[in-house]
Amino acid sequence: MLVCNSCVLGARRLICGYAIVPKEAVMSDEHFRTSCVGKRQTANPLDSVVQGLFGITVLIIVAVSTAVHGSQSTTDQAPTAVPAAPRYTYRIVNRYPHDPKAFTQGLAFQDGRLYEGTGQYGASSLREVDLESGRIVKIHRLPARFFGEGITLCGDRLIQLTWRSQTGFIYDPKRFRLLQEFRYRTEGWGITWDGRDLIMSDGTARLYRLNPETFQEIGRLEVHDGGKPVARLNELEYVRGEIFANIWQSDRIARIDPASGRVTGWIDLAGLPDFKARLQGAGVANGIAYDETNNRLFVTGKRWPTLFEIQVIPAGP
Repeated sequence: MLVCNSCVLGARRLICGYAIVPKEAVMSDEHFRTSCVGKRQTANPLDSVVQGLFGITVLIIVAVSTAVHGSQSTTDQAPTAVPAAPRYTYRIVNRYPHDPKAFTQGLAFQDGRLYEGTGQYGASSLREVDLESGRIVKIHRLPARFFGEGITLCGDRLIQLTWRSQTGFIYDPKRFRLLQEFRYRTEGWGITWDGRDLIMSDGTARLYRLNPETFQEIGRLEVHDGGKPVARLNELEYVRGEIFANIWQSDRIARIDPASGRVTGWIDLAGLPDFKARLQGAGVANGIAYDETNNRLFVTGKRWPTLFEIQVIPAGP
């Protein structure tokens, strides 16, 4: 077969390390005759040398490729599975009365006072509750168009979210006097304060960091466990450097690393409240409050007749 100058150049480029010429690009005699019309070619001793080198190069490339892929097939392994977070259970320290009609959406505790936010259209409220008796000390009822959600204390301000209205309220915690309203772009579910930023959930696997003065978003955190997203994040509480989050439609609390979003542990509240309370309408767990001064952790749920002080302990094997 005769080889035109362009073919010789292609072969030379191949020898020098260029990409392999596709099989379809190697010209047949007929292709040569139709593409090199009028260009008289004479036999050249270099042609046989180039063709020989071309064949050697292809053999070398095929051999190297086979060795590399063969090596990968024996050495490549599936990514190491990320272990799931450890499990925890609880020990009941104290039981306190709780309004069984309260559709609890948020809890907060500060300076010996327990605050509670409740939901449902036409029944949403903000309350101060006497811990020992469960008595409502004072109450602020939200307009019927708002569905109350999570609450938190941020310094000397008490903050309450609403579900789909994209509206938050800021109160004076002593008198429940409304100081300010603010807006956000997502649904409002849970909220807490880490001493620097507000942290808000919207029912997804994402947490939002908000500037506590402007309420503008300044960061996001994707929550995950074992390499998988953890969705339905609800009521939040900041507890000794961790974010505790109720998981909607479950009785579990996720312990979340606020830097990475990794779930560091799961607290299983199964058994709270008792079976009788469940039969009487008690819903899922929702509501976490932390007494930082006395290192006490409180939990309750939607329409639970009891608020529990618990100690978190490792689960058995």
